[in-house]
Amino acid sequence: MAGETALIDVGVLFAVVALAGLLANRIGQSVIPFYIVAGMLVGPHVLGSLPERLAAGVTVFGYEVVPPIRDVTVFGYDLIAGASAISLVETDFIHLGAELGIVFLLFFLGLEFNMDRLLAAKERIGKAGTVDLVINFGIGLVLGYALFGAFLPAFLVAGIVYISSSAIITKSLIDLGWIANDEANPMLGTLVYEDLFIAIYLVVASVFVLGGGDLGAALGDIGIAMGFIILLLLFVHFGTQFFQRSLETDSHEYFVLRAIGITVLVAGAALALGVSEAVAAFFVGMAFSSTDHVHELEKLLEPVRDTFAAVFFFWIGLVTNPALFAGVVGLIAAAVLVTTPTKLVSGYLGGRIYHLDERRSVRVGLGMVTRGEFSLIIASIAIAGAGAGLSTETANVINAFAVGYVLFMSILGTTLMQHSSRIEAIVVPRLPGERTGAAQPSND
Repeated sequence: MAGETALIDVGVLFAVVALAGLLANRIGQSVIPFYIVAGMLVGPHVLGSLPERLAAGVTVFGYEVVPPIRDVTVFGYDLIAGASAISLVETDFIHLGAELGIVFLLFFLGLEFNMDRLLAAKERIGKAGTVDLVINFGIGLVLGYALFGAFLPAFLVAGIVYISSSAIITKSLIDLGWIANDEANPMLGTLVYEDLFIAIYLVVASVFVLGGGDLGAALGDIGIAMGFIILLLLFVHFGTQFFQRSLETDSHEYFVLRAIGITVLVAGAALALGVSEAVAAFFVGMAFSSTDHVHELEKLLEPVRDTFAAVFFFWIGLVTNPALFAGVVGLIAAAVLVTTPTKLVSGYLGGRIYHLDERRSVRVGLGMVTRGEFSLIIASIAIAGAGAGLSTETANVINAFAVGYVLFMSILGTTLMQHSSRIEAIVVPRLPGERTGAAQPSND
């Protein structure tokens, strides 16, 4: 059985997430940035380090601005010690909960994008995804080389700034009601392209950062990853009857257990073989989308998805050390200024490839700005390669840059999506190709 401390930690996690969601709802903002900031505030780098920071005091130019504070007692209760006691660190439960959040978010993305729809749109997905890749990965390579002066760091930076957040964007599409709108098609299609590309990219990056650039090992791992993806595609295409029968039960309990069991098992197998669990979960969702159980899946698994999605966003904040940002704020600012416009442009062009009007195409660009989970995975590869493929200093800088960049872009991206109507009203009339009387997208 779990110890009482572990159970209290889980209780603190969900209580903080609930309060953050309540606050976001009260002021009419997206919950995602609030979950991230909440995780950062109660993590080891803010609330957890409070006693140590207060005990050290604050000195400026040798002058003590704030004297050391070791305890603040109210009615015999030490408030500082109490605050530190409820701070959280990354535990196995939180890490696993974050992984499940990614899995269920991408599973629901797959439910909206079945195999027939994927094949029917393959040409547009290919064009929009290639435009997105060339523009954003290309500018990332240039930016990374300008910042670090070497190919490998530039390659990692390119991946960090290229890949949009499937998890955060999917959550925002659902929350804003865009998932059934026309602008969702190029967004989902581009996310599919990005996720497939990043599955191979992560293998290559891992080999060159951790394996010393062994091309043979890289090709072998890429072959395994591609083989697994091909098997998943075949399973999705030919396994409709299996997925249909697997959920045929009158019990909601058995229905949920079977759906979760299949999804998490396949995602776990993919991760063990070096393939992103998110990509695997997407394919499983796509397989279930061809069955008659889509409505039941959405209804019964929605609370599970939202619960673990909250843990995922909370985890991003929890593992973020705000103190790291000071040394890389210039790099983050440069990346934001360079890569925000490129995503807006590539997203807009993706919308036009899907034959959307100017207003909806602008909305696609706004929706693709958010970066998230995959950028953090690339950062973790950099840290793991410290002293091997990368110098320790370079690895730490890349990690701090990625965390700060993701935090800023997750907030910026969700904010742009939430206020898209106002932005579209300003931008669209200034576009050279605007058509008179173009339909405005609904916020529903």
